[in-house]
Amino acid sequence: MYSFYGTWPWYVSGFLIGAVMLTLIYFGKTFGMSSNLRTLCSISGAGKFSDFFRFDWKSQRWNLVVVLGAMIGGFIAVHFLSDGSGVNLNPATVAKLQEMNIDAPNGKLLPELFTSGENVFTPKIFGFLLFGGLLVGFGSRYAGGCTSGHAITGMSNLQLPSLIAVIGFFVGGLIAAHFLLPLIF
Repeated sequence: MYSFYGTWPWYVSGFLIGAVMLTLIYFGKTFGMSSNLRTLCSISGAGKFSDFFRFDWKSQRWNLVVVLGAMIGGFIAVHFLSDGSGVNLNPATVAKLQEMNIDAPNGKLLPELFTSGENVFTPKIFGFLLFGGLLVGFGSRYAGGCTSGHAITGMSNLQLPSLIAVIGFFVGGLIAAHFLLPLIF
């Protein structure tokens, strides 16, 4: 039972992702999260204002179940299948963060600088999060999908646009982490 409480090895996680992909391919479905935002906007009536949101959202209900499952699975993993150690960063990464006056996340996904109530609404952090969110949203629509959709579904289907998108995601992430983040902080 202890193996459930720690980080799972890549070969177990990879096998499970592959099994999910084979199941989705069998049923003629694709995996991705960014398309759910379009579905939720369509359900909320955004189709009255934009043609982009006018589509048969009921055919995408199954994908909303995937999002719900991811949220429930995350809750179960954190509260019932975790040893409490959280995310452990490489010491070199922690040292780089400290050089930029960013405290280590100490087992969390993000440092307190980005998540504490008093910091989130400072102009610098709020602008950083807002601009980053807009870039991610625009980028996922412009690329025709998000990182999970392209990297998992597109790559497993050997789609050249997904390969190009994934290379772009990695290059953009490296540029942001090594050049933009130090300039901002």
